[in-house]
Amino acid sequence: MYNPSSTHADEFIDHAEVLETLAEAGRESRNRARVQEILNKAALCKGLSHREAAILLDCDEPELEEQLYALAGEIKHKFYGNRIVLFAPLYLSNYCINGCVYCPYHAKNRTIPRKKLTQEEIAEEVRALIRTGHKRLAVEAGEDPKHNPLEYILDSIRTIYSVNEGGNSIRRVNVNIAATDVESYRKLKAAGIGTYILFQETYNRKQYEELHPTGPKSNYEWHTEAMDRAQEGGCDDVGVGVLFGLSGYRYELVGLLMHAEHLEARFGVGPHTISMPRICPADDVSLDNFPDALPDAIFRKIVAVLRVAVPYTGMIISTRESARMREQLLHCGVSQISGGSRTSVGGYTTEERHDETAQFDVADTRPLDDVVRWLLEQDHIPSFCTACYREGRTGDRFMSLCKSGKISLCCTPNALMTLKEYLMDYASPLTRAEGERLIASSLTDIPEGRVRDLTVERLKRIEAGERDFRI
Repeated sequence: MYNPSSTHADEFIDHAEVLETLAEAGRESRNRARVQEILNKAALCKGLSHREAAILLDCDEPELEEQLYALAGEIKHKFYGNRIVLFAPLYLSNYCINGCVYCPYHAKNRTIPRKKLTQEEIAEEVRALIRTGHKRLAVEAGEDPKHNPLEYILDSIRTIYSVNEGGNSIRRVNVNIAATDVESYRKLKAAGIGTYILFQETYNRKQYEELHPTGPKSNYEWHTEAMDRAQEGGCDDVGVGVLFGLSGYRYELVGLLMHAEHLEARFGVGPHTISMPRICPADDVSLDNFPDALPDAIFRKIVAVLRVAVPYTGMIISTRESARMREQLLHCGVSQISGGSRTSVGGYTTEERHDETAQFDVADTRPLDDVVRWLLEQDHIPSFCTACYREGRTGDRFMSLCKSGKISLCCTPNALMTLKEYLMDYASPLTRAEGERLIASSLTDIPEGRVRDLTVERLKRIEAGERDFRI
């Protein structure tokens, strides 16, 4: 029986409840009055249950779908304004002992070269990223106790934070590594990580076990209950996600929201972020083997439904998606994107855009400056802000500010200040001109008073050469 407060994966991701939800959605999605009732509830910005979200996803009446997309855009703007947080992945090692059939890093792949960065090579990668303007990284590594033990990850985090390039540094490291134990999560938190990220890949247990035939990741319970252990270890900002296309998308959406409900019920705070990658071609991986791969229209609708269902949660789209698709998704819920990304081990210090160690093909290959200018031209504020992590606004403290609507008093000024830093230190002349225009117009969105005065004063000091102000 579905029990969101349970500590057991099969109870908070209850298969029977998912099937009942999908059956109800198939019936109720044709009930216009019921769908309108759910949209009206969503407009209150308090979120939706997994059952209500499933009904919205199944509704195919054009007028109601247009309401959904418009509402998703309004809710996104209410909580996140026009800010878009930027980050880059940093691949440390592609050694892995798991047998995940959708990932080229799987243990039986003999065609991909295996590579692990030394601490000196990590420092060079970080310098290269800093020189493009990045301040926030997501560390990625395969699961391999011999080549990638926790101590290697911890050493790598220390190396990343120690690098100073031209007076600038990486201010926050998020970590996307395999499920581990509570004590290891305590060590990661003590090392200063921001968000602990782990994709469920699929919530359908039968599919999960078929897709993960060997290795530690084949243990469904161990993997699905990882966020509970992370919270117990002090990692109060966690990021969940699924790899859409591995199983039926309706099942995945319901499972994802049930997981969010579980974290809220047990720890008082849901996921800090939700990532939404889609299966895409890679070495030893063909889409021909994945009949559930998603078309663009369905993917866009999933993003909109998730935005109205979990209005306070950050939503992430990577460079797996094309520039055209990312532009659409920015308007219906996405609040974070990667930019100038390389998905190979050592990719930032090589000339090649792609090499044989890449985890997946990048669709949006534009350099960071082009991505920043593209956002500015659409009146988005590219944000490199990490202030909440460093000021302790994490977990329930962040969520309480977000739900109260007060978080924008921190986020907008900090976004403008980090944008100003980027413009002064890294931007091309064209990007800088666009950025200065947007900063000037965005200052009027901050209510007159102490916060606006502080922001204006600190922007002037950044222009004079000072750095790293935050509110």
